[in-house]
Amino acid sequence: MSNEKRSHEAHSEWYDVQYATKEAKDRAIELWEYDNQHKTINHWIHQRMLTLTDPFVTEPKSWLTVGDGYGFDANHFYKKGLDVTATDISEAFLPLSRSRGFIEKYAVENVEKLTFADGSFDYIFCKEAYHHFPRPYLGVYEMLRVAREAVILVEPHDPISKMPLLLALRNIFDRFDTNALQKYWKNRYSFEEVGNYVFKLSEREMDKLANGMGLPMVAFKGINNNYYHPSYSQEKADDSSPAFRKIKRKLAFHDFLTKATLMPSQVLCAVIFKQIPSAQVMEAMQTEGFQVHVFPPNPYAR
Repeated sequence: MSNEKRSHEAHSEWYDVQYATKEAKDRAIELWEYDNQHKTINHWIHQRMLTLTDPFVTEPKSWLTVGDGYGFDANHFYKKGLDVTATDISEAFLPLSRSRGFIEKYAVENVEKLTFADGSFDYIFCKEAYHHFPRPYLGVYEMLRVAREAVILVEPHDPISKMPLLLALRNIFDRFDTNALQKYWKNRYSFEEVGNYVFKLSEREMDKLANGMGLPMVAFKGINNNYYHPSYSQEKADDSSPAFRKIKRKLAFHDFLTKATLMPSQVLCAVIFKQIPSAQVMEAMQTEGFQVHVFPPNPYAR
């Protein structure tokens, strides 16, 4: 069996393994409802990623979410009155989310071979799923095929291209022993329990991908957001929680390091555009702090 087939099967079965009974699935939904109602730290973390789409939700556009196992990402757009379809490789939770009114439309889809026609949706949103794909570029190409306006990825940020000292150390170590640096840089090659390698995002890789396809523009925004821990995820995200006060201090410190270019952001939002967006969207991105790369046309393209 090929690696990608193993990966697809493992991911399609993952939720049913983790939540083997209907009661377990109901409990997972109830915890999410609790997070929303009580504005917990877990809710705060996910909202920070979802609100990266704020510049794009002011217009009545259609959305497709990819790798949206529970349908919770699609619910974010659904609550805004937008036309949204949730998709995932697993059918474990999506019917349950629809039956509870969280979403209206869903489909079981493998991102490497989406069943939708070209240009079926204005925006494709993929949060914390790209890094699970065994062939991530193939997934991005498919999402771009199905998108009319843009694909939005929210994923772990690859630090190597943003930290020259780390890159220099890697180059020096690798000249003598390509395994030596792994003793100190433990997550140089990262894997997750479900079996996937963690493909992290970098601005440079998305620039190259877009230029290779002749696309006009990409945009980026980074945030520091890696503060989840199950022991305090249900605490309220306000100053009544000592854990949240500690998180805010860490966030302020990490934001300082990022602003000083001493470390990259922990999470990167990359928006790959198929066409230049409206003036309204451009202005909203500027207001929200997105860095926009508009590419020159290829002088040799015919």
